[in-house]
Amino acid sequence: MKGSAETTATVTQLGAVKEEEELVSSSTLKPSLPSFQNSIDADKVSRILIQHHNPFHTMESSLQLNGLNLSHQLVHQTLIRLKNVSKIALGFFIWAKDHHPSYHHDVISYNLMIDILGKVRQFDVAWQLIVEMDQQGGVNPSSKTFGTLIRRLIAAGRTRQAIRAFDDMESFIEKEVDLDDFVFLLDTLCKYGYVKVATEIFNKRKFRFKPDTKIYTVLIYGWCKINRTDMAERFFREITECGLEPNVVTYNVLLNGICRHSSLHPEMRFETVIRTAEKLFEEMQNRGIEPDVTSCSVVLHVYSRAHKPELCLDKLNLMKEKGIFPTVATYTSVIKCLCSCGRIEDAEKLLDEMVSNGVSPSPATYNCFFKEYRGRKDADNALKLYRKMGESSCMPSMHTYNILVGMFSKLNQMEIVQEIWNDMTVSGAGPDLDSYTLLIHGLCEKKKWREACHYFVEMIEKGFLPQKVTFETLYSGLIQSDMLRTWRRLKKKLDEESITFGSEFQDLHFKPYRR
Repeated sequence: MKGSAETTATVTQLGAVKEEEELVSSSTLKPSLPSFQNSIDADKVSRILIQHHNPFHTMESSLQLNGLNLSHQLVHQTLIRLKNVSKIALGFFIWAKDHHPSYHHDVISYNLMIDILGKVRQFDVAWQLIVEMDQQGGVNPSSKTFGTLIRRLIAAGRTRQAIRAFDDMESFIEKEVDLDDFVFLLDTLCKYGYVKVATEIFNKRKFRFKPDTKIYTVLIYGWCKINRTDMAERFFREITECGLEPNVVTYNVLLNGICRHSSLHPEMRFETVIRTAEKLFEEMQNRGIEPDVTSCSVVLHVYSRAHKPELCLDKLNLMKEKGIFPTVATYTSVIKCLCSCGRIEDAEKLLDEMVSNGVSPSPATYNCFFKEYRGRKDADNALKLYRKMGESSCMPSMHTYNILVGMFSKLNQMEIVQEIWNDMTVSGAGPDLDSYTLLIHGLCEKKKWREACHYFVEMIEKGFLPQKVTFETLYSGLIQSDMLRTWRRLKKKLDEESITFGSEFQDLHFKPYRR
């Protein structure tokens, strides 16, 4: 089960990257999609759709929705609840459009649906919706529509298609592409590690879009993200050469890049990083820019990465003495250090302190404890904290759920896995592709082939394209267990669903079964 173990590790690492709280961000520009809100009607509709879903009749559950009074708010909240079941979401979206003459989707409904499709890489269908908006009249694609599509394309590694979508945008939207749109494209490329592509586009198009400090900050962030601080410093110098002035965000981005990605071992390297940070602090103050909570938190994070709990606690106390109030990210850095150094009791005390100071822990804060419990195989304390988390106002993130699903699967505590899985489903947070991958590989490691097949079928029925290694792990296990007939049924099921997955399915190139 080597492939299974590798995939589980990879999913966990990817989740950690997604989940890790960035102390510094280059930009706050994002496609504006509505957030989850309490809605009894949306809860009821999404529950009916999921419970009565028939994979062979997309909207058989529509019989349960007769007489439903649709509104934009209801459709938005229902789609948000169906974000992890793209096939059901699309069926509901089409049904609402085609079966209610008095109801017409607004641009937000289209944006939500395009985001859901992009998450599972169904870009052909997403483009069909954009063309449909353009042709039918009444609702037109906006820059936010294209921002949603572009972000999902870049997240999937399809940078050329994302740039093509950016170039096509003016043909669809009712305004000229402006500097904010250009900054969003560069920012998204940089956030996903494609800074070389971003720099190439910047150099080609900077004469059309006059650069400002924000755009340089985005590029500095991108180069820092891939650990090329030499290039980041080059663009930092270019700011003043262009007659612009760096601001506190620019300094924090550069400081974060230098500190966050530098090697801290041996001790001499750690000291070099701290000296470099102190020089940047001095330069900031010479320009009349005072270091803020983010600046201090970046340095504190260096202490955390270097596993220096005493320095972390000293820096935290110094910030308080200076009247700089620690944020959730600051506290999380210290808690992470304490947990990784085995000082979990001190971490628990700090958790109580942050709550008493009015700072609400984030899922990332709790994940520090869960990761330590996972390393210790301490199921009791992990479960106790998970239930305590449920009693608080902090909802677990997908990464939280996935840590716990992976942990309890490995410990063969499938009743707890089922409890967490049910909570995740009811909350509307998931399951997502990573959840299914972790669970299926965990079941394969335990040779629970029938349960693994059940979740595999459920995954593809919900519109998640399995990773090739997941399919091959299940395939080899079934063949070795003399379950050839089950394998054939699984392969047939995936073939039936190939239309849903479109061109993505063709990339898998599954081998014929062999003993």
